[in-house]
Amino acid sequence: MSSDTGARPPEPTPAERVRSVLAAARSLTVITHGYRCDLAGAHRLDDRARLTLRLPADGHLAAAVAGAPHGDLAAMLQFTDVAPTAVRDRVRARVTLSGWLTQAGAATAAGGVDLRLDPVRVTFGTADDVVFVGLDELVLAEPDPLAEHEAGLLLHLTDDHPDAVERLARLVPPHHLHGVRRVAPLAVDRYGVTLRLEHARAHHDVRLPFTAPLRDAAEFGDRVQALLAAAHGCPRRRRGLRTRP
Repeated sequence: MSSDTGARPPEPTPAERVRSVLAAARSLTVITHGYRCDLAGAHRLDDRARLTLRLPADGHLAAAVAGAPHGDLAAMLQFTDVAPTAVRDRVRARVTLSGWLTQAGAATAAGGVDLRLDPVRVTFGTADDVVFVGLDELVLAEPDPLAEHEAGLLLHLTDDHPDAVERLARLVPPHHLHGVRRVAPLAVDRYGVTLRLEHARAHHDVRLPFTAPLRDAAEFGDRVQALLAAAHGCPRRRRGLRTRP
């Protein structure tokens, strides 16, 4: 099902992947002139892809924004998309937003303040490429319906159903499995499951497309069952191919 015909399986656009990374991320790195810090649980993203940081009003960043000549501070926000499963090279993508931090509203009674990022450039990078994502594209894109559920779904598949992973590997064209020592699920989105095929010194990824894009996480089980049913008639691959860490 990963296709011997040469047709490329459908996948999210870079803008959609950026939205998904931002929606699922729990931490980020902020870089300004002469300052760098890591923040956890501090960002929010609205429907128009506007990103806001909730920070202590007396912290370094809030003070730097308040003291900036025009009330805005040049900043770069970096997000790292890490695979939840134990695969080789777990960094799947990096998202960078460059723009200006400004204060959004007055400080709260609890001593917090919101800083809004007005982006001027957005990049999405993988091991293969780095692409620029237009701001209009980002506003129009939506996060994948599985973005915030992906980690739990993949870990459940890997930890509780390694036999299912082995069966999914039967859908990979045989020529892709030459020299492969281990297969593990790397990612899942509304279009399908991505498997990582690990060789002795390298790896590559293969997408297994669903029969139809799913609309929400509740449809994930049915889509995987459809893949497993398709795999039922495929020959069992050679022994020694591991699906566990």
